[in-house]
Amino acid sequence: MDRRQFLKYVGGATMVGAHAGLGPTALSAWGADSSGYKALVCVFLFGGLDNHDFLLPYDASAYDEFARLRQTLLRVQGSSRAREALLPLIPANAASGDARWALPPEMPMLRSLFERGSAALVANVGPLIEPVTAQSFFDDSARLPPRLFSHNDQQAIWQSSAPEGALYGWGGLFADAFTAEGASTNGGAFSTISTVGSGPFLTGRRAFPYQVSDGGAAEVYLLGELDDFDARLPEGLKTHLSGSAFNSDYLIRRDMGNALSKAFSTNDAYNAARGDGFTFSSEFPASELGSQLRTVAETIAIRDALGVQRQVFFVGMGGFDTHSAQAQALPLLLGQLDGAVGAFNVAMNELGVDQQVTLFTASDFGRTLAVNGDGTDHGWGGHQFVVGGAVAGTQLLGSVPPPGYGHDLDSGGGRLIPTISVEQYAEALGRWFGLTDGELLNALPALQNFNRSELGLFSS
Repeated sequence: MDRRQFLKYVGGATMVGAHAGLGPTALSAWGADSSGYKALVCVFLFGGLDNHDFLLPYDASAYDEFARLRQTLLRVQGSSRAREALLPLIPANAASGDARWALPPEMPMLRSLFERGSAALVANVGPLIEPVTAQSFFDDSARLPPRLFSHNDQQAIWQSSAPEGALYGWGGLFADAFTAEGASTNGGAFSTISTVGSGPFLTGRRAFPYQVSDGGAAEVYLLGELDDFDARLPEGLKTHLSGSAFNSDYLIRRDMGNALSKAFSTNDAYNAARGDGFTFSSEFPASELGSQLRTVAETIAIRDALGVQRQVFFVGMGGFDTHSAQAQALPLLLGQLDGAVGAFNVAMNELGVDQQVTLFTASDFGRTLAVNGDGTDHGWGGHQFVVGGAVAGTQLLGSVPPPGYGHDLDSGGGRLIPTISVEQYAEALGRWFGLTDGELLNALPALQNFNRSELGLFSS
């Protein structure tokens, strides 16, 4: 192992739990009562989910127009996108009892959750600074989010209301509201947890993301590799890196030693709480997202041992940048998403926390209705779904423009102008999570530019 690899592994160790400074003895500081426990689970779909192939028109005339505009993709998808193969949705809040929209056949679990009242769809959500129409978009009179249609920047804006380089995300700022200033207890180390790296979403002014491995306990991989050479090396190196026998006149060296020491103690606390893991009666699918959501479920199962009352999780799934081969790739991705979310919902019911855990989706952006040959290009507004026992389910919230071009929400090629801002979507989640008006505005400053009426996403 060369020096560069060594520094990479050690640097990773400092990121795991180093910020909160929680040792094993501090876990009981909040107590074991989880009656007030709540968790938000963000499933981020990296690349930009095609909203037009996630929520499809079911009204016969609208479907025919959709099929005409999307014929090159539908020809490859064949019978799976025939109108009779779709899964029609009849929202409880629909003006009539007719199904105007449908899910693709790869998502039967989401349709079942929707029908049972445990899932809702939120239409045409996306980054906004203020309300925008096609006219204000094309005449440049509207303030627009910076760097529209850029993957990195729109991911960052979704997570933090600012382009790439943002320091804080609204998930972390939500967690801040439940972490006392300067506290090293109250489960602070485990208030924001990621399975896919440390983007801005989970970083607050006090909260800092703790990263866990898919389906496994937290560890420093360098130590595991050294165990293959000599069983004595891992513990010796851990003692050295943790700074337990370290002293220095140099501030940076002391800080590094303290950070490593906190990282190891936090990992030890997590592993002690996790033990041998948790066995669920139902299986999670053997997919990347299935593994991540199983890890989240296992972490929620040990919430009392971790001493947490509020948690925000961030998991992710890639592959949605379907510029080409969309007809082959997207149905597989939607099936994986559906299976993993369905299994997670079953696990939350088994744990008895279905009412206390809300899962929601987010993505870079939607995509164009126009086909570029065998795929679609970057869009703006997209459709999301929210799952949980507290959700006011069987609802399609917001409005879905009819398939076509040139309407008042078309910014070109069927690229939808959002009608619900990320802030309005996040406000509904944050209010359920327990934030006050002031705390919501602190986490979502652009919220003041929009109608503050509730989305009606949760049961009263």
